[in-house]
Amino acid sequence: MSSTGSTDGTGRHRTADRDVRRARGWARVALLMVVGAALVVTVGAGSGGWLVLVGGLAGLAVAGAGLWWALTHRRLGRLLGAVLAVGAPVGVIIMYAASGLWPVAVGGLSLWAAALASARSALRKLRRPRAMRTRRTPRPRRPVLIMNPRSGGGKVERHDLVTRAESLGCRVILIDPDAPTDPGAEAERALAAGADCLGVAGGDGTQALVAAVAAEHGVPFLVVPAGTRNHFAMDLGLDRTDPVRSLDALTDGVELRVDLGDVDGRPFVNTVSFGAYAEIVQSPEYREAKTATALEHLPDLLAGEAGATLDVRVDDTVLHAPQAVLVSNNPYARADPLGGGRRPRLDSGTLGVIGVRVEGAARAAELALRGERAGSITSVTSRRVDVAADQDRIPVAVDGEALVLPTPVVCTLRPGVLRVRVPRRRPGATYAPPSVDWRHIVDLAFNRPWRDPDGEDPQDRGVIDPSVSRPARRTTVERRTPAPSSKEAGDA
Repeated sequence: MSSTGSTDGTGRHRTADRDVRRARGWARVALLMVVGAALVVTVGAGSGGWLVLVGGLAGLAVAGAGLWWALTHRRLGRLLGAVLAVGAPVGVIIMYAASGLWPVAVGGLSLWAAALASARSALRKLRRPRAMRTRRTPRPRRPVLIMNPRSGGGKVERHDLVTRAESLGCRVILIDPDAPTDPGAEAERALAAGADCLGVAGGDGTQALVAAVAAEHGVPFLVVPAGTRNHFAMDLGLDRTDPVRSLDALTDGVELRVDLGDVDGRPFVNTVSFGAYAEIVQSPEYREAKTATALEHLPDLLAGEAGATLDVRVDDTVLHAPQAVLVSNNPYARADPLGGGRRPRLDSGTLGVIGVRVEGAARAAELALRGERAGSITSVTSRRVDVAADQDRIPVAVDGEALVLPTPVVCTLRPGVLRVRVPRRRPGATYAPPSVDWRHIVDLAFNRPWRDPDGEDPQDRGVIDPSVSRPARRTTVERRTPAPSSKEAGDA
């Protein structure tokens, strides 16, 4: 991640002005592409131009509704839904080909894709993520690395991590996969024996348990991405394809201060899931047959005929009976309820909350058309999330691990408590494209007052409001701090 400019006031404003000019240029290109797409559809297709637009939107909506039917029904209903989900887009393509409108459709879609890319480039100039602050610290003298040999399909053995870590002076503790082992207890014993750095080569669930011990004792924590997905490592900017590179942190490393999530006294580094996903992962068959298990349980869960009815409170926002809720340690860049995106930062001091409630095929069609801006999705941030239910205990998935917790379940965040030691030279987290809000693109293109849609002060990133002359006045963003709760406690 790159810096946004000089720390000197004049240099900072010069860099900010340059970024604003470039962003304004990209915003104008985006609007030109939108106009071009409209002209291609209306003029190029003549009287059939409306058919291109309406047919494409209708096909997308019908596909979304069909997918909903496939997920919420069994047998014949599921078959009919699947036919609609696949057949609607195919039907639109056939319609374009038969009417000779396919060149118009291809041209319009290409220009629309270019418009989206240009709009994201504009926002990227003004929303360039700041790198998390690093600091140099002495090399650990007695590091201990806890390894799960079965994580990630055997990455520990495949990459010879034990030998490589020991050659760097690291003591390795191998978890016995056939015996119940508490990684947190192993970490406590390692500290009692004199360890001055704790690390984990394993999945995110194991990472969280040892990270909590490291945070409690104030020692550095080392992440080796030897699990299956390693979302935490990805957002730290580590190389997930080559876990050996993470060991460079032992000899040439820097430290990051990151946040650690807490759900009823249990730590998490990535996410806590409630609702449909948390219910499904409780099934013993899930690990061996994920898709089949999900399809078997989803009809009842999405219809509200099975599982707990949740009430989620996030500051002044209340979500009643959501079908799925995802609480993340720092917000994801996009409101993806499946958690497939990434988090630009791990030190913002806030939780991300994504709630999903789809009520029928019409809502599913809207979701297909509008994506994360659909009314079915709620995306907010907070420092505290309270999840109540109509049951005394509810399924919860913590970093992918299936648990059952008493209600209400409280999620909080411990800002900056974890000292993560990472290699000084690392790939860095991949850029997460921002969501495109065309109102902001229009404001930017026409030099109107612009405000980051995430509510963050643009000057915090070294970028100023294009409508304000230098020096730009700093704007204060009001942030609510919730009252503390008595419930706050202090592998996939």
